[in-house]
Amino acid sequence: MDIRRADLPLLIALDALLEDLNVTRAAKRLNLSQSTLSGQLARLRELFDDPLLLPADNGRGMVATDVALNLQPRLRRALLELHGAVAANRTFDPATSERTFVVAINDNAFSIVGMPVAQAILGEHGPGLRASYVSPDMGVLKGRMERGEIDLYVGAARTLPESLRQRPLITDIFRMAQRKGHPRGTAPLDLETYCRLDHVMVSPEGGFRGPIDDRLAELGVSRRMVLAVPGYNQVALLLSGADGVATLPSRLLERYADRLDIFDLPFDFPPFSLSMAWHPRAHDDPANRWLREQFVAASDAR
Repeated sequence: MDIRRADLPLLIALDALLEDLNVTRAAKRLNLSQSTLSGQLARLRELFDDPLLLPADNGRGMVATDVALNLQPRLRRALLELHGAVAANRTFDPATSERTFVVAINDNAFSIVGMPVAQAILGEHGPGLRASYVSPDMGVLKGRMERGEIDLYVGAARTLPESLRQRPLITDIFRMAQRKGHPRGTAPLDLETYCRLDHVMVSPEGGFRGPIDDRLAELGVSRRMVLAVPGYNQVALLLSGADGVATLPSRLLERYADRLDIFDLPFDFPPFSLSMAWHPRAHDDPANRWLREQFVAASDAR
């Protein structure tokens, strides 16, 4: 193969095709029409003198040939190196640069450290600066960060893939909250009282068990779970008008101290850390560095 005949868009297209094994999905990710990407695949097959991708036997998507499988990791490394080299030579000025940041973050982390960063972007933005906060999907996070679709992840340190660069931001503890005027009163909690209250928990999947329940099981008790909701702030707002209780990060609950009473847990439970993570290819990118600095500043101000 003559590398001079393979322009960069063709190699980027091949990388996406080998990742997705589906022309329709790869075309959508590359913002191309399906017919355009099919044409590029035809050119790639000619250049490599190999089919590269063949229809799957089950009729769903495609399978890579041996030539394509051998090529994929080296192609991915080369494109990442190229991306890093280009990024390292750019400058970044939030007032004039054109950049859309994508940050994967849940609503607890957003309330604690994401909100100040969002306010900074609103305060310093130029006409080309934007930010999108999206819910993290840990199953695809690493791949999306490799492809540059997500710039930064902010969340629990224990969930971070080891291959990503990372930095701790804050450490927090869990406490229990109830509405002001709750019929339980405001006496300190004991374990028996805690367990018999009606508990609300955060569970994007709709489940009724989490690390708190694992700890209670070690103590030989269980709590009464009544309601599961997908977001942290939803719980805090819900409690202000109901007699349920919830065990949530302390810094999140402090935002609602005007409507909630907050109590220490009647059992030992370890603190947790929020960290941020980014792909190594973005480490020297001035824009990504600026974004990380905003989160560090927001954490230091807490």
